[in-house]
Amino acid sequence: MDAVIIDSGGANLASLQFAFERLGAKTHVTADAAEIRSAPRVILPGVGSAADAMARLRNNRVADLLPSLTQPVLGICLGMQLLFARSEEGETECLGILPDSVRRLQPKDGRPVPHMGWNQLAPLREDPLLDGIAVNDYVYFVHSFAAPVSDMTLASADYGTTLSAIVRRGNFWGTQFHPERSAHVGARVLANFLKLA
Repeated sequence: MDAVIIDSGGANLASLQFAFERLGAKTHVTADAAEIRSAPRVILPGVGSAADAMARLRNNRVADLLPSLTQPVLGICLGMQLLFARSEEGETECLGILPDSVRRLQPKDGRPVPHMGWNQLAPLREDPLLDGIAVNDYVYFVHSFAAPVSDMTLASADYGTTLSAIVRRGNFWGTQFHPERSAHVGARVLANFLKLA
């Protein structure tokens, strides 16, 4: 097993598994704390509302486990947002692994919310997760909330405001975009994650 994917109830679990299969990786979807704790790598996906996702993680006792993990962890889209302390979506208390708040995107300059579609990355810092990722590479976003740029930001994107597209703190990484839907650039991000130990 190369990684476990936490069963967070999102509709993107199958497409995420297929993306790893295309890389020759074996994954398993689970909400079992023992399986998550012993996995070499952990992916926290998410689609839907922050409050619902956090309630599911708490009910499965995964919310208490996640901050204590020492292996590489990758949060994707809502999964990245859940790594933060709180979300403006329903004023939800999240996992608190990353010390900041996720904020609602504001529509402006002809940019509707949700932010849905291809957008360019602006890498800010070197990191193994960004190996082979170039300035202005395109990735696919679907979200209405975003994290501000901070010292945890590895790459940003512009959508009327500058937002965190990739973040890292210690062994926790997050992508606001969906790598499983981001063609060769997303595949490279996932392949880089599989190399982390």
